[in-house]
Amino acid sequence: MSLPPRKPGRPGWAQGPRARPARGPEQEEQFQALKASLLYCPRCWVATPTRERLLLVLPTGNLYEYLCQQCGTSTGSKTEQERGSMLHP
Repeated sequence: MSLPPRKPGRPGWAQGPRARPARGPEQEEQFQALKASLLYCPRCWVATPTRERLLLVLPTGNLYEYLCQQCGTSTGSKTEQERGSMLHP
């Protein structure tokens, strides 16, 4: 014997779109720059702690390279945008 389908509005169903709490400027600043703490190393075959090294200073921002702390292999990179120095035409 099968159960009848659930009707919206009963427990177990989402009640529609929920309003998100307003985000202040301090909450947005938290996610401006993320630092990777563990990345997969192809040489060690595991996720290892990383070191961040400044690779290049570019007009658009700084290019960083992540290195494995165990063997020194490059495990990734990121470009961090310069804040406040962007010119708008």
